[in-house]
Amino acid sequence: MNSPHMLLIGGRSGVGKSTVAFALHDLLSARGVQHAVIEGDALDLAYPAPWEQQMAERNLKAIWNNYAADGYRRLIYTNTVSVLEADKLARALGEDTEVTSVLLQASDKTTEERLGRREQRDSLRDHVNRSARAARFLDARSPRAAHRITTDTLEPDDIAEEIIQILGW
Repeated sequence: MNSPHMLLIGGRSGVGKSTVAFALHDLLSARGVQHAVIEGDALDLAYPAPWEQQMAERNLKAIWNNYAADGYRRLIYTNTVSVLEADKLARALGEDTEVTSVLLQASDKTTEERLGRREQRDSLRDHVNRSARAARFLDARSPRAAHRITTDTLEPDDIAEEIIQILGW
């Protein structure tokens, strides 16, 4: 495998993006499959927000160049809207990057329960409301080619296995 292959995991807050990425990491590591995991939310987490400067893409390119220099060709990338930005993110890795997009989905009830484990009071209400808006937006705007997986009743390892089958890794 010479060309990079990037898995984009997108979805609303509380859907399980990071948890699934970590499950994928564990399964792939146990199978000896070389890969890297990047949490996209951290690439431009700053105040004031540096979105207009394409900070996330610039940082992704810099980090990926370090991985690529050491022979990595598989990347798991998580970010809420990543499935909507596949072209832009692929350019950060290089012109010949293969992209597979997975949109994780879950019910309002499930995501509220999950968000309740990490947020409280006003923060919880704000996250729940933003998550619901994001779910509607992502469902309407995500490309048809994005694989949709509903996470409500599945364990992270089961979702990771399903994604590995999609990827062929």
